[in-house]
Amino acid sequence: MKLVSRLFVSSRPISWVNTAFPFAAAYYFSTGSVTTELIIGTFFFLIPYNLLMYGVNDVFDYESDLTNPRKGGLEGALLEPRYHNATLLLATLFALPFVIYLLLVGKTSSNIILLIVLFLVVAYSVKYLRFKEIPILDSFTSAIHFLGPLVFGLSLTEISITSLSLVVSIAAFLLWGMASHAFGAVQDIRADREAGISSIATFFGSKLTVRLAFAFYLFAGLALTYLPDRFVFASLATVPYLIVTAREFTITDEICEQANRGWKRFIWLNFFAGALITALLIGPS
Repeated sequence: MKLVSRLFVSSRPISWVNTAFPFAAAYYFSTGSVTTELIIGTFFFLIPYNLLMYGVNDVFDYESDLTNPRKGGLEGALLEPRYHNATLLLATLFALPFVIYLLLVGKTSSNIILLIVLFLVVAYSVKYLRFKEIPILDSFTSAIHFLGPLVFGLSLTEISITSLSLVVSIAAFLLWGMASHAFGAVQDIRADREAGISSIATFFGSKLTVRLAFAFYLFAGLALTYLPDRFVFASLATVPYLIVTAREFTITDEICEQANRGWKRFIWLNFFAGALITALLIGPS
């Protein structure tokens, strides 16, 4: 039971919806149907996907997490070494049957997308790849962790993902995800440097990284204003993120941990953004 509880914490339950919702919304609002693919895919991106993503991260980040005061709770587990092998094995075995099913019911294009997404989930953290330590690629890869389920959900349907509205939406979501990762990396600058870890924030420093995050949010919001009809109001979801990010414009590397106050707000702002977008999706056609 101790292992189960550690795996539960490691999977970041508060973030489950951030990966399951994009898949479910993309699939359901493209097809209008509740199918086996929707149910199994949503469950996969709700729990197994997150256990794989964060479990692998907690195993390979253990040494650096020891020096990070944020780890050990809501913002990241501190997974003891005795659980590492079991975590890697169980995370893989838990995800495998869902991945096999989704590959069997998918098309060539959707299968390629799913495999790329899963590769990036592992490549972000695993030894010898460590995309999380390559500035800019770290933010891009992190954004794909959340954008990927949405694109995969669309790829399972007959809808064209090359339509202008979807291209704009996907681009905005990508910028949004990169902004969130970049801003989140600011609070760990000192801990990462002490552990010898590189990131977009350690590379650019606190002030410039915060401004980059602000710019990414701003461009995401501006892109969403090009959506048709009521969907233009999705751009309003970026406003609170812009306000929270702008508050940290004067932050320095010496006080980088203060960015955590904004990061904690993001956790709840994600629910607000999801609620707004859901309301727009289910509104009158």
